[in-house]
Amino acid sequence: QVQLVESGGGAVQVGGSLRLSCVASGYTSSTHYHMAWFRQAPGKEREGVAMIANDGRVTVANFAKGRFTISKDNAQNTLYLQMNSLKPEDSAMYYCAATQGTRSLIARLWNYWGQGTQVTVSS
Repeated sequence: QVQLVESGGGAVQVGGSLRLSCVASGYTSSTHYHMAWFRQAPGKEREGVAMIANDGRVTVANFAKGRFTISKDNAQNTLYLQMNSLKPEDSAMYYCAATQGTRSLIARLWNYWGQGTQVTVSS
């Protein structure tokens, strides 16, 4: 059973930065899984932010391009999301996810989820 634990969320002002981390456990190798970040604001559907496939290929949502960077440390089984130039609309619960299946950022297709870390951006 894959377990994911996020950290690094918090409250920042517009234009600020945060780095989210997600420590994974319960699998033999992180290279067998695709990893991703999703977010969900109150009253909205969960949306994909960025993913890094098991072969290292990165996909980033349009709203995150140029501001957010996803990376992974396989030795530490840790996934990161560096978020810069944050906007109020980036406020949401951010979730780490893993799957061996889809390479898309469609939330319902991902199997394993963390508990989330809250990001709040104020103006």
